[in-house]
Amino acid sequence: MGRGFSPGMPGISIAERTFIVSRLKRLDGQTYIGFGRYFLTVCTLQRRRIFVEPTVVERTLTHFQQAAGRKQFALLAYCWMPDHVHFLVEGFSSESDLRKFVNLAKQHSSYDYALNTGKALWQSGYYDRILRQSEDSRSVARYIVENPVRAGLVESPRDYPYLGSAVWTIDELLESCW
Repeated sequence: MGRGFSPGMPGISIAERTFIVSRLKRLDGQTYIGFGRYFLTVCTLQRRRIFVEPTVVERTLTHFQQAAGRKQFALLAYCWMPDHVHFLVEGFSSESDLRKFVNLAKQHSSYDYALNTGKALWQSGYYDRILRQSEDSRSVARYIVENPVRAGLVESPRDYPYLGSAVWTIDELLESCW
């Protein structure tokens, strides 16, 4: 993965960031509660290439969708790379709590994965960036769904099976992009 637009940490690639992911401290709790929008990166343990099988991606996505519903978040965009996943999420309630959402999703998906494989799924921690009000959600969503192209996995995001949104169609995600 090359350098380029690296939300929140200019000049540092995703691969370089993941080394420090679990060491990043969360901000004050109130910052993560309410109507915020967040760019998230969650990495597999030891950056193992786990998300290459459709059933693993589907099962893990289901846990994130269920946790999003329970913790009142919309999954604006997501992209499952072989060894990590990117999300753009938005709280749609004053009670939405990002930390509880991510913890619940990781806990349930880890348990499910361990039951099926006997192995751990996630590394501890995750990377988050709080979007400013002035930032366009669609631009961040496009950045997320373009990841497989930047990684050399496909020629177009339309060719990649592990991306999507709970609120936008693929065409809307890729508008003015491809």
